[in-house]
Amino acid sequence: MTNEIKKLEGKREILYKKLSNIGDFRRGTISVNYRKCGNKNCACTKPNHPGHGPQFLWNTTIKGKSYAKNLKLGPELQKYWQENENYRLFKKIYQEIIHINEKICDLRPPIEIDEKENEALKKKLLMIFKKKLREK
Repeated sequence: MTNEIKKLEGKREILYKKLSNIGDFRRGTISVNYRKCGNKNCACTKPNHPGHGPQFLWNTTIKGKSYAKNLKLGPELQKYWQENENYRLFKKIYQEIIHINEKICDLRPPIEIDEKENEALKKKLLMIFKKKLREK
């Protein structure tokens, strides 16, 4: 069992190193949009014309509030795209870390303590959970 824990801890350390190398990241999505302007004489009013564009729009929602920004084609779009890719990589790595940590927690046995310490621990835990219950 300890060999399996050691292997999992090694994998977790590798993931921590990968996580530290990600760099800047931001959540959200980048969409490509074509829009019609509404001018009667414009080419965009013709059938099968996609509209003006492409326009690149970054969107995200943070704490229930939506944010959006039009991005310029070039370095700004490339920067946002790379930060979005880094965020996807971050999410993938942190999900793997959580999965491995849960396996480690399942394999690691509780600490052995004597009977006197056990009783004191029980009282302490009851106090903690009673307090949490009262807070709700």
